[in-house]
Order: sequence, then C-alpha cells, then structure tokens
Amino acid sequence: MNRRGFITLGCCALGMPTPTNAQTTAATRVYRVGFVTSIGTAYLYPLDDPRSGIVRPFAEGMRDLGYEDGRNLALIRRSSEGVRGRGADIATALIREGAEVIVVTTTTLAKEMMGVTSTVPIVMAAGFDPVALGIVQSLSRPGGNITGFSNHPGPEFEAKRLQLLIQAAPMKSRIAFLGTRSDWEATNGLAIREVASKLGVTLIPALHTLTNYEDALAFIEKENAEALFVAPQPAPNQKLIVDFAFRHRMPAMYPWRQYVTDGGLMSYGIDLIDQYRRVAGYVDRILKGEKPGELPIQQPTKFELVINLKTAKTLGLELPAPILAQAGEVIE
Repeated sequence: MNRRGFITLGCCALGMPTPTNAQTTAATRVYRVGFVTSIGTAYLYPLDDPRSGIVRPFAEGMRDLGYEDGRNLALIRRSSEGVRGRGADIATALIREGAEVIVVTTTTLAKEMMGVTSTVPIVMAAGFDPVALGIVQSLSRPGGNITGFSNHPGPEFEAKRLQLLIQAAPMKSRIAFLGTRSDWEATNGLAIREVASKLGVTLIPALHTLTNYEDALAFIEKENAEALFVAPQPAPNQKLIVDFAFRHRMPAMYPWRQYVTDGGLMSYGIDLIDQYRRVAGYVDRILKGEKPGELPIQQPTKFELVINLKTAKTLGLELPAPILAQAGEVIE
C-alpha cells in the first residue's frame, strides 16, 4: 500500500472525513439571512412568483454568488407592513432564528434595529441619508454593525425629476406632490419647491402615510391637479397610483421603472433591480468574514430614464426630442 492510500484508509478507519467528504460538508453549510421590507406582503410569496417583489433580484444576486435558498441559504423574509417601530421586534425574532446578516430596505428599519443589536450585521439595501440620521459615522467608514447602499442621489436629483416632468407636459401648471410629510419637509422637498417656484408651477402637497394612499389621491382629485410627481417612497400598491393618474389623464413622474412598466408615463431614478443584486455582494463579503463597519456605504451609480410612449400617446402628449434622446428605455 502506498503512503497516500494508507492516509486515506486511516482517516476512514477513525471516522474522519476524507478531503472529498470535508468539501461536501462545507458545501452543505446553511447560511441564515434575514430580508425585511417596510411595507406589503411580498414576503408571503415564493421567490419565483412575480408578487415576491424586490427580494427577487437580491435572491438572484445571491444565487450568482453560489447561495441558493433551500440548499445552502435560508432566506428569512419579513415585513413591518407599514407599522413604525415594528423593526425592533422583527430583529429580535430574526436573531432568535439565527440570522447571521439582516438586509433591510429602508433606513427607518435599520434605525429601529440599532437598539436591538450592535453585533449582528445589518445591510441597508436602499438607505436615505444614514449619516444625518445617526445610523453610521460616515459613508466611507460606517463603523458599528451597519453598512449598505444609499438610494439618495441628493436634492438636485429630485429637482431634475420635476424639471423633466415640466418639460414633458409644459402646459400643466398645477402639479400634485405625492409623498410623506418627511418627503415634503426634507431637503429633497425644499429643492423641488424651489424649482417649482422658479418655473411658475404650483405644487400641491398630497401627503400620505406608509400604507394609506387613498386620502391623498382623493385630495389630488379635489384640488384639480393637472400632473403628478411621486416621491421615492416604497408604495404598497404602485398600480393603484398608476391607474389613478391614467384615469384622470395626468402626466406623471415616478421614481422607478416598475411604475412605467405598469403603465405610468415616465420615471427617472436609480436602477433598483441592479442595486438589490449588488446588495448580495455585501452580504457575501460579510458572511466570509468582512466587518460591516469597514464596508463603505455605496452611493447610487446607475440611473435610468424610462418612458412609456404608449401612455404618452393615450394622454395626447408629444414628448420633446431632447427627453426621448435621454431615455435609456422607451416602451412602445
């Protein structure tokens, strides 16, 4: 018997794993990752169901990195369903279930979970100004157990979204602002109001809660708004907003392309699908031992203007050539 054969036989005799068996054991290690949204019931649906929402690109990103839900990944999905403060309870439950990393879709959830754990890594998938909110020390070196991605390009970006809507529908002078009170009062809202004032447009604040849009939409109808500007907040029912604007023949600017594929006129914002896939990369690095506090908060890098030309024609809009030239995607 040669030496290699003797070593292999000895391992088997002692009940020790051979190198092949050791690799198999490592491959079946199951990583437990929490994924928490702020609204909706998308977490109730299988990942291959379109209703599973924004978790799908994250799961696809994890799969590209070798993690498959149900094999070596346990993706524990939850939602605070629009209830402020519920994030702390969800974090407690996830930690009890053995979550090694928790992905959250908003800075609010991250802030709520800060009081529960300072050790379990938390990755923000779309944070809003986490330094100003006291969640991290700095964007370049967050410190603590929280890192992630920002969906906040800055107030100038929101102002540009309003300018694009005004260019697309120059005859509309009464524009409804659909957002939360914090959207209206924060730096984004102030920048939008400044642009509206300079361009002679009246902005009508139609403020909503995280889960109730109906009252705000009724207010827009009552105020005879002619166009609609939607702030970049998670919406429990995007189609409800799109259908309202379409029914009232209102040109509308939305924050993300999903509104436009649902029939909305136009969107200008970050590529959420791309960003949620990139979040998987941070989770992978943390699972492999990197510290979240040393991973910089990633700023948005990819933006897209998406236009639904069919909706424009239905609304009787002939969009200017400069806007069409800027579009990354035109839906015919």
